[in-house]
Amino acid sequence: MKSVLNSPGFGITGSSGLFQCTNKLFLSDGATGLQIKEFARKNAANALSVGNMVMGMASILSSLNGHHHAACWLVLIGYLLDLADGAVARRLGACSALGAKLDDFADFTTFGIATALLLRTTDLLDNILCMCYVLSVFVRLCFFSSGIPFVYRGLPCIYSSAILASASMLSGRNLAMLRVIAVAMILFMISQNFYPHDRVLESQAWKKAVFAGGVVMVFCSSFPPACVYYLLWSVSFILFPYSLWSSKG
Repeated sequence: MKSVLNSPGFGITGSSGLFQCTNKLFLSDGATGLQIKEFARKNAANALSVGNMVMGMASILSSLNGHHHAACWLVLIGYLLDLADGAVARRLGACSALGAKLDDFADFTTFGIATALLLRTTDLLDNILCMCYVLSVFVRLCFFSSGIPFVYRGLPCIYSSAILASASMLSGRNLAMLRVIAVAMILFMISQNFYPHDRVLESQAWKKAVFAGGVVMVFCSSFPPACVYYLLWSVSFILFPYSLWSSKG
């Protein structure tokens, strides 16, 4: 049998063509790999925002089906995802208008609708309170800008949600207490008070350790210690916003 290289149609030109095709194939594979990496870089933060939205939708379904503890737990997971998505976007240089809108939609789903449903009963006044809570989150997300860099006007809604979810689980869903807390959180969110941009993952090491502790608590701990942890974390942001949680602090 004749060697392929010795065949009439396969000479110098034929082997050169083969090498060119091979090089093009490798270059194409390399370009595809770079495109995948670039796509991942641009959408990593968006994936976290989508994850936050999914947690919110799952919490809504859990509340509607009477699984109250699961609904609260999913809100706390959304809390962690929301703190991470902005840090990831800035770290990867992937901030965009789409990402900002997606983050707002996710926040409204998880920290507005899903959190309000934690308060829902068959009572008319409780349903009105739920609607007022959702509207306060809507106002907070639409008009949070203070005109000052890295400063918010009104309490960020993730902290009010974490307080309500934690207090609900710790109290065994004591509705009287939750109503009082919800009213207080509404007032904090629509207030004109200034709060710092909470760059937990872009600040001091101890703040990153607090975030890591939150991850450990939500996935590895029983309900009471985790709820106390998130409650103290969120209340500390309300009581000591600048002395503890300012990005410069």
